[in-house]
Amino acid sequence: MSVSASFVAHFDVDAFYASVAVRDDPRLAGKPVAIAGRSRRAVVLTASYEARPYGVRSAMPLYQARVACPDLVVVSPDMQKYRAISSEIFEVLSRRGHPIERLSLDEAFVGLGGATFDEARAFAAARRREIFEVTRLTVSAGVATGKTIAKICSDTCKPDGLLAIAPGDEAAFLAPLPVSRLWGIGPKMQARLSVFGITTIGELGALGDARLRELFGSWWAEVRDLARGVDRRPVQPERETKSISTEETFEYDVRDEDRLIDVLRVQARELAETLARERTVARTIGVKIKRADFTTVGRQTHLAEPTRDARRIFRVAVHCLRRAALDGAPVRLLGTRVASLAEGDALQTSLF
Repeated sequence: MSVSASFVAHFDVDAFYASVAVRDDPRLAGKPVAIAGRSRRAVVLTASYEARPYGVRSAMPLYQARVACPDLVVVSPDMQKYRAISSEIFEVLSRRGHPIERLSLDEAFVGLGGATFDEARAFAAARRREIFEVTRLTVSAGVATGKTIAKICSDTCKPDGLLAIAPGDEAAFLAPLPVSRLWGIGPKMQARLSVFGITTIGELGALGDARLRELFGSWWAEVRDLARGVDRRPVQPERETKSISTEETFEYDVRDEDRLIDVLRVQARELAETLARERTVARTIGVKIKRADFTTVGRQTHLAEPTRDARRIFRVAVHCLRRAALDGAPVRLLGTRVASLAEGDALQTSLF
C-alpha cells in the first residue's frame, strides 16, 4: 500500500521505570516489580507486567500493592538514570529530523508528514529496533492519521508491539472499542452515555449532531470527529525551554490527597536533579491538575528568591495543590512545573 496522508507515530516504552530495573538486575526477570519510594505513604510509580495481574497499578498506595501481591519486589526510583535513558531514546527518535512532541520521559508523538503508509510503518518499526539496540528496552508503537488513534494503537499492542491503521480504516478500528478509550470520556460521562445504550466508540460516532451537542456541550464536534477517526491536531515540537515540568497520568483516578502529595515529592526530586544538572534555578513553581472530567486546574507561586532545592520545590507544590481546593475530586493527571529559569546558584532564604 502506498497511500499518502499525514501520519503520526506514537512511541511508548513498556513499563519504563520497571523495565529499567529489570534490565539492570536480571534477577528481577519474570518477577512482579513495582517502582516506589520507601516512605510510609509511598505510592507505586510503575508496575511491571508480571505485577499487574495482581491488581498492582500506578498511583496505588504501596501498602495496598504489597497486600495484593505478597511477592512484590519494590525498587526505589532513580530519576537521574531515567533521564539519561530518555535522552538516548529521544536521540534515536530525532535522527530523521521529524517533529517530535514529547509527552514524558518515555513517550512521544512523531509527525511523519507526507510519508506513505508503508514508509510510516517502516519508520516506526526501525525506531523500535534502534531504541532496543541502544537501551535494551522494548517500545510499543502506533501509526495512524491522527494522534488519538496512534495512541490507542500503541496502548492496544502493548507490550513490545507495533500496530498501524491504514487511511480509511480508522472508524472501523475504533467502532468496537469502549467509549472510555477516547480522551475526554471519564467515568461520569461513561455512566451518562450508558443510559442511552452507548458503550462503544462506534455507537457514539453514529449519534446525530443534536444529541452530541446535548451530551457534550461546546466540545461536541471534537468528540464527534474523534469517535469517527478524525483527529487533525498537529504534532507540536518542543520549543526553547522556558520551563521544566514533569507529569504523572494515573491508570486509575486518584482522590486521596496523601497519594497526590507523595507523587509531588517524587516530581520535586526529579525537577531538582534536572535544575542542578543544567546549573539553573527557578523562581516560579506550580502544579497542573487534570480532573477525571478532563478539566484542568493550574496553580503557581513566585518565590522571593530562586531555588533548585527539592524540599522547597516540594513544599511549594503542596501549597499550590491545596490552593486548588480539590475537595476529593478525582484526579487523572498531576504535574509539577518550574519556570522563570535563570543560570546560577540558588539562594536559600524565604519561601515566598
